[in-house]
Parts: sequence; structure tokens; C-alpha cells
Amino acid sequence: MKVIGYCRISSSVQDLEIQRQLILEYAQRNRMIIDEFIEIEMSSRFSPKQRRIDELILKLSKGDILIVAELSRLGRNMLEVLNIINELTEKAIKIIFIRQPELSTTSPHGKLLMAIYSYFAESEKIFISLRTKSGLATAKSKGVHLGRPKGAKNANGSAFDSYRSEIKKHLKLGIPIHSILKIVNSNREKKLSYTSLLYFIEHDTELLQLK
Repeated sequence: MKVIGYCRISSSVQDLEIQRQLILEYAQRNRMIIDEFIEIEMSSRFSPKQRRIDELILKLSKGDILIVAELSRLGRNMLEVLNIINELTEKAIKIIFIRQPELSTTSPHGKLLMAIYSYFAESEKIFISLRTKSGLATAKSKGVHLGRPKGAKNANGSAFDSYRSEIKKHLKLGIPIHSILKIVNSNREKKLSYTSLLYFIEHDTELLQLK
């Protein structure tokens, strides 16, 4: 079992050391050893990758524990936070919010919370998918060309080409790439890989700027 502490401040007025100390004190009280801290001084307006959220998700595996000072440290809005929590709980990772213990997945109501987090994240995913499909249908009816801009790499086409508008919208909402892949794969029989999605995004100038 690995225990990771995640600390993020959005301005120099705040103090990373305060969050670090809070996590260390919690760990000591509960006889835990922090294996690693991931710390970042950056506004929540930046992408999950820049805020080291993608790195955090990759480092955690089944049975690991994530300790955070409070819910707001994970994302810029509730939708993004819910998606991150849902993705972590699906991997059987326990999440502890020190200042909001009632929201921790290790609380007495942990299973209920996980179900609620999962429900809202899944509901929002469905709503986004429906809005995206509606938007695509409207655009097609108006004769709007869908797809990557001219000059984009991979001239032979990509399995993600038809999902580009959907991927763009999800990136704008700050949804992690792992979660975007799940949304795309939910409508596919043959699943696509995280690496191929990452390659697709990084070789599309507009999508890369949103990443």
C-alpha cells in the first residue's frame, strides 16, 4: 500500500507548507507513513496535467491512499473533482479529505459516498455525450465540416477523428484524459488506448493548447 499526499496552492499568498504539515499530522495520528508528496503552486484554471493530477492518477493503484487537505485542492469545479474522485475510486483507491472528513471515501458512509460520486460523474458524462451528439447533428445539418484543421498530423486519419469535437469539449471542461478515454470507449466495441488518445491530442495544435 502506498500513501501519497497532494498539495496545491493557487497563489504565493497561500502556503504549501501548511497543507504539507496538515497531511503529516493526520498521517502521524493515524499511524500512516507518507511515501510521497506531490506539490504544485498553480491556479486551478490550468490543465490536470499541469496541476500534476494526471501524474497523481498514474502513480496510484489499487489499495493506495490519497490524502488531500480539502476537496477544492483537486479541481477547478465540482464536475472535474467528481470525475477525478470517480476515476480514483474505480481503481479502489481510498481518498481522505482532512478538513472535510465526511467526504472521505474512508468515512463510515464511504460506500454510499462512492456510489453518489459515481452517479453524478456518470450522469454528467451522459449529459455531455448527449449535448455533444446534438451539437454534431446540428453542425452537420448546417453543412459545417467536422474534423481536425487542415495541416494536422496523421493524414491517414485516426480512430479519434470522429470524436474530436467531443474531446475538445471535454478538455475545455477540464476533464482528465483518462476520463475522456472512458467516455469515448463507452460507445465502442473495440476499445482505444490511453497512449493513442494522448498521441492524438499532442499532434493536434488546438487540442494540445487545451490539454
